[in-house]
Amino acid sequence: MLVPGIVLALVFLYLPMMGLVIAFQDFKPWLGPFHSPWVGLDNFRLMFAREDSIEVIRNTFIIAGLKIVFGLLVPFIFALLLNELRHMFFKRMVQTLVYLPHFMSWVILGGILINLLGNDGLANRLLGSWFGIEPVPFLMQGNWFRFTIVVSDIWKEFGFGTILFLAALTAVNPALYEAAEIDGASRWRQTLSVTIPAVAPIVVVLATLSLGNILNAGFDQIFNLYNPLVYDKGDIIDTFAYRVGLLQTQFSFGSAVGMFKAVISFVLIVAAYRLAYRFANYRIF
Repeated sequence: MLVPGIVLALVFLYLPMMGLVIAFQDFKPWLGPFHSPWVGLDNFRLMFAREDSIEVIRNTFIIAGLKIVFGLLVPFIFALLLNELRHMFFKRMVQTLVYLPHFMSWVILGGILINLLGNDGLANRLLGSWFGIEPVPFLMQGNWFRFTIVVSDIWKEFGFGTILFLAALTAVNPALYEAAEIDGASRWRQTLSVTIPAVAPIVVVLATLSLGNILNAGFDQIFNLYNPLVYDKGDIIDTFAYRVGLLQTQFSFGSAVGMFKAVISFVLIVAAYRLAYRFANYRIF
């Protein structure tokens, strides 16, 4: 039963790694990877010499960092609020509604957001007609683009994160709430003294494991929303490697950028799992 999965992993995950050799070559498609001239680490030196490369790395850390922080904080707070609801039908309905966007593709959501947030989109029309505000360049100005990227990603994914925290809340011993209530603790005090300490280990685990994704700022999302006007604030490593490596046919340089990201991500993932084991006693094996 494992053979099909192993074959697929070998063909689509491990076999393509042989192509990483072109990161150390001046790759020419008509010569192939076996006859293209070898240039050593020149492509990696060029990556750190180019100003746009450094800008892209900085953008990746900023966008991914904001997504990680608010992607944990928002579902955690929402789970605490949802946990206080006593009407089960309403609670499950809200939980389902916030969870649905998780299943939508960024291709679909990208088109929706472009129509909603464009200069003549519904959002700017409402802002102009209700508040007399000039059109906001949500997708045309760098800082607004970052804001839009982070907020839309949180809106799409916080429902899934909420489920994780709600699952952790169900494991809290009800006797702790009963004891706190007998001692005269209010609902707010019970949340501070019982609920938050009980789910703190899960928060630590998720926060620690998120460090491994610090270089994954969301290719699908940004690729479907960005444009040349926001490259300075919205371009990330993945979109940069795609644009330079494929669209501009700088195959060797694009491979070097992708390999740099893969190596750093591997180191961060290993470090994240070690930190999770050390501070939260979490381990896979």
